[in-house]
Amino acid sequence: MDRTLNVALAGAGAFGIKHLESLAKIDGVRVVSLIGRDPAKTRLVAQRHGIRHATVDLGESLAMPEVDAVILCTPTPLHAGQSLACLKAGKHVQVEIPLADSLADAEAVAALARETGLVAMCGHTRRFNPSHRYVWNRVRAGQFNIQQMDVQTYFFRRTNLNALGEPRSWTDHLLWHHAAHTVDLFMYQTGGEIVQANVLQGPRHPLLGIAMDMSIQLKCSTGALCTLSLSFNNDGPLGSFFRYIGDTATYVARYDDLFDGRDEKIDVSNVDVSTNGIELQDREFVASILEGREPRASVASVLPCYQVLGELERQLGA
Repeated sequence: MDRTLNVALAGAGAFGIKHLESLAKIDGVRVVSLIGRDPAKTRLVAQRHGIRHATVDLGESLAMPEVDAVILCTPTPLHAGQSLACLKAGKHVQVEIPLADSLADAEAVAALARETGLVAMCGHTRRFNPSHRYVWNRVRAGQFNIQQMDVQTYFFRRTNLNALGEPRSWTDHLLWHHAAHTVDLFMYQTGGEIVQANVLQGPRHPLLGIAMDMSIQLKCSTGALCTLSLSFNNDGPLGSFFRYIGDTATYVARYDDLFDGRDEKIDVSNVDVSTNGIELQDREFVASILEGREPRASVASVLPCYQVLGELERQLGA
């Protein structure tokens, strides 16, 4: 494909805007359609980003012959169904994490992607953050072996609000969303498979119906261990913090930033063409389409993560 890649983006909220800002930095890409939930807000965001078509109907955008690919930044319960719709319409698709909120749905998307041969990618951003990429490069160069990952994923969500403090129409999930980042990253960074996985969860929220605290233990085929603590009850520093303990160093990754074990910042500016993980993720999606290859974080490559999540859900009796 040597022409402009035309993209439709579904999701006019905070994360969708992050993708719009990233796509604007990539040559040869044009966002031609924006899909949202609120007509007025969707039109406003479209105008701000120079997008000529705005709608609340994904099907309307999928029917546009000029649309080559779709990026889905929509609520988790919609991810699998919308991914299938994009593939059935003949569109390449990148769906934000998680791919699905059940193993059966994740496997259905993977099967259709394999059948169509289209690029199908999931937004496992940790594979692209320069901080984690720095560690990945050292592992692959034989300079660092991961012995243990200690990960804290902490938010304060005792009410059903999104990152902008607005009411959500759906409920977030510690296992199928937030744990997906770490389970996939652990396998990706070590290059191994999960051979043992255990999970415990705290009380369910009386209104939201979800566990607000969770603890996960993983063992990799390389022998490395991972301990993951997740909470929606944490009234303190928010986000995910990854400590890599290895044979030659200790690293602490905080999104796109990296520190050593003594909290001294490590320069990751030369790891890739950008220091923005979302931008790098979108660059990979675009490049894989233009080059006709499987993307890093393809649906097929992240499926083992969802198989582990399915086993953890089984343990919880959910």
